[in-house]
Amino acid sequence: MSAVVWTAVGSLAAWLWLLLGQGFFWRTDVRLPPRGEPDDWPSVCVVVPARDEAAVLPDSLPSLLAQDYPGRAEIFLVDDGSSDGTGELARELARLHGGLPLTVGSPGEPPAGWTGKLWAVRHGIGLARARAPEYLLLTDADIAHAPDSLRELVAAARTGGFDLVSQMARLRVESVWERLVVPAFVYFFAQLYPFRRIAVRGSRTAAAAGGCVLLREDAAERARIPDAIRHAVIDDVALARAVKGGGGHIWLGLAERVDSVRPYPRLHDLWRMVSRSAYAQLRHNPLLLTGTVAGLAVVYLVPPIALFVGLATGSAWAATAGGLAWLLMTATYLPMLRYYRQPLWLAPLLPVTAFLYLLMTVDSAVQHYRGRGAAWKGRTYARPDTALDES
Repeated sequence: MSAVVWTAVGSLAAWLWLLLGQGFFWRTDVRLPPRGEPDDWPSVCVVVPARDEAAVLPDSLPSLLAQDYPGRAEIFLVDDGSSDGTGELARELARLHGGLPLTVGSPGEPPAGWTGKLWAVRHGIGLARARAPEYLLLTDADIAHAPDSLRELVAAARTGGFDLVSQMARLRVESVWERLVVPAFVYFFAQLYPFRRIAVRGSRTAAAAGGCVLLREDAAERARIPDAIRHAVIDDVALARAVKGGGGHIWLGLAERVDSVRPYPRLHDLWRMVSRSAYAQLRHNPLLLTGTVAGLAVVYLVPPIALFVGLATGSAWAATAGGLAWLLMTATYLPMLRYYRQPLWLAPLLPVTAFLYLLMTVDSAVQHYRGRGAAWKGRTYARPDTALDES
């Protein structure tokens, strides 16, 4: 048997394992767990780090101000050195819309060893702790919440006894590139961190989605959040690991009515989003980079190549193994496309998207070794992370 056949058989075996042995990552039915009305509604402080977010705040902040929450809740928006009037716009939106009380703070430039976002989060948590909240809602400035979002998060945390409840916001999918790349981004994330395993006590799998994280304040103190993860470029997985490592019970699933309003109209925008932290995900390790590139090639690129090579050369084994592997790949991607309400004919194009992600990962490593580090919102973080985390 030729090398093409053996590689195709290996790819098929990998897909059989991914289908059945990776926590059913491809299923999209992990939503907020069963919940009931708590006897009393705890106080919550919402912390929103924001840097140059004037373009998205009108679509997101009013949804936080309008939260229908029976308990005491307050919003702390931290203007992280914006140059576009983010802080003043937030105050104006609060004046126009009313709703929950809003405080706008400014932390100043982050000291050495801190990422800007986490320095802003630290400042916001510091302001919030003066109110002695039981829970903190950490949410990004581009996230729009349904009116009952906070109520549902708190009910889920109380009912399930969770110290951290996180929802992966539904990202925008309107441009051609968003349709091709965004659903795959969530699909790959779930493949790395199967949602079903995250909530299992004692499992090593820990992750959160930084756009929407409800966190018990005492769990944050135990895990020394955010100081313990102050260097993390990919901060939400680092946060989840710190909380779970401290004995906390965590949960992550897909959102139903929590949406990102940030547009990524061009491939360049999506490329920058992925490549800025992809090599940090691999701990800046060349061996992990090599293994990841090889793994992406075998799992996602070999199936269509083997199918076409097999058909061209008359190799039934290569064509069959490659075709079956591609079929399994396509089938596991369909639920995510349905979740994003995208046409199902995009599913067979997953190898194309995976190739783009492979190039983004390599580019992330190239930028790192050029000394540019992870760049975001005008800041560059050249220091390698010492933890696996996610932004």
